[in-house]
Amino acid sequence: MSITGHQIEFGWFIPTTGDGAYIGVKPERESTAEYMISVAKKAEEAGFTFALIPTGGSCLDAWITGSMIASHTSILKPLVAMRPGLIEPVLAARMAATLDVLSKGRALVNIVTGGSPDDLRATGDPLADHHDKRYDRTLEFLQIVKGLWDQQAPAEGNEFLAAHAAGSGKGLFYKGDYYAIERGASQPAPVQKPHPPIYFGGSSAAGKKTAAKTADVYLMWAEPLEWIKEQMEEMRDLLKKEKEETGVERSLKFGLRAQVLVRETEEEAYRAAWNIISKVDQRAVEQSSVRFSRSDAVNQKRQNKLRAQSADQDYFAGPNLWTGLSSVRGGGSLLLVGTPDQVSDRILEYADLGISSFILSGYPNLEESEITGKLLLPLIKEKRKTSALGGGHV
Repeated sequence: MSITGHQIEFGWFIPTTGDGAYIGVKPERESTAEYMISVAKKAEEAGFTFALIPTGGSCLDAWITGSMIASHTSILKPLVAMRPGLIEPVLAARMAATLDVLSKGRALVNIVTGGSPDDLRATGDPLADHHDKRYDRTLEFLQIVKGLWDQQAPAEGNEFLAAHAAGSGKGLFYKGDYYAIERGASQPAPVQKPHPPIYFGGSSAAGKKTAAKTADVYLMWAEPLEWIKEQMEEMRDLLKKEKEETGVERSLKFGLRAQVLVRETEEEAYRAAWNIISKVDQRAVEQSSVRFSRSDAVNQKRQNKLRAQSADQDYFAGPNLWTGLSSVRGGGSLLLVGTPDQVSDRILEYADLGISSFILSGYPNLEESEITGKLLLPLIKEKRKTSALGGGHV
């Protein structure tokens, strides 16, 4: 294995719909403020530098949760969902900039276009049944948000607001198919320059095209190496095409969303993995299958395919890559499972492809963040250090 020298970051997960040791059943723990804060603090202590806050379904509001997490940590960066169609771009720009200011430059933005028509209809989204149009809207949304962040205000504070109210402020003008903005303004300005980093997931052609134009970090749900490599090559080709068409050369980082479970022995790790789904009954599997089939998200379809292909291998899609959780869990469900040495090798293989951001989680998140921080993160750091010093392949 060749271990690359680019910097990598590790993020954890804040459970906002409950938490526990099992999936497919009612969570044993409620997502109280106290519990989510304890998960965030434990993740920070374990060495994680940011935390994904989910959205959709029965999740607690990501922005309010993110603000709470930021106020109870000092280093951990909240990665908060921004949902085009559910929030208007001018307000979204102000909210993200405000969080960035109040957290002293720790805000991260996760663009969620939406992949469940059922969930989108429940929020009143008129594009619930129009997959590609949602990404067209997301492109306009981000053009406005980034335009508001990037514009130079003619004045500051009350003077700026007074000029804007009087109609003399310059502001942002935008006319698209989904949004029309006249003298749009966002105060305060973000602390991070040029703006808080934008994370973006979407495996469809429309999603990738929009990501190539707007994202700072392109997120993928964990899959076998060759599957991930193909997606990264597609994105790099889109970046080249974008440069040819616009003359603008954009840089893009890559991120991976995965579940993780490390134990001292392989036997212990696999036993713990099967235990997570030990309370799942057939009815839950059937209900989940129906729900997954209604999703129009390409990345969910890829997870479904991976589970089906690995079924006759005890749900192993490759060394230490287990799809068992995806029988009832949607989203990025692939579990990196094994000993610290095995799982660190798998993560470093992804890093060799160019992955620089890893968003991990486990069941339950409180205990697993501590275990992962103790057994896995230091070993990854040590292996990279050894390789950099000429210690050979790991």
